[in-house]
Amino acid sequence: MIEIGSMAPSFTLPDQDGTPVSLDDLAGRWVVLYFYPADDTPGCTIEACEFTDSIKDFVGMGAVVYGCSPDSPESHRQFIAKYALEVGLLADQDHSVMEAYGAWGEKTLYGRKMIGVTRSTVIIGPDGVVAHRWKRANAKGHAAHVHKRLTALQG
Repeated sequence: MIEIGSMAPSFTLPDQDGTPVSLDDLAGRWVVLYFYPADDTPGCTIEACEFTDSIKDFVGMGAVVYGCSPDSPESHRQFIAKYALEVGLLADQDHSVMEAYGAWGEKTLYGRKMIGVTRSTVIIGPDGVVAHRWKRANAKGHAAHVHKRLTALQG
């Protein structure tokens, strides 16, 4: 389980185009990494669209934003095309990165316990250290909360 102040677990995952994205390649930049259950579902669409609506603000702060789910790159491409998303989406089909970040495990959905993705987010500083973490996030309004926290972290 990761904690604020610890080094973010290293990863390399394919994006929507199948291009490998590595945390090491993002060194020196702020990274917003949000985990979500599935492409083109109501809550996940709201969250992705809200991050897209504010992407220029994040980029202006020197940040890159990636969503991560167990969906395939092809599914991600379709999701991006359908909603004109401007965030990169990472495919963690074996959920190993989600496990490393504490975003995969037991959760309760509609009163039933199940194993799956926990909607959560981390902000990783340019030094690779976890600067902030939401263990659980609501889809609606989350991008604004992340932007506010990143603003505070940057002073």
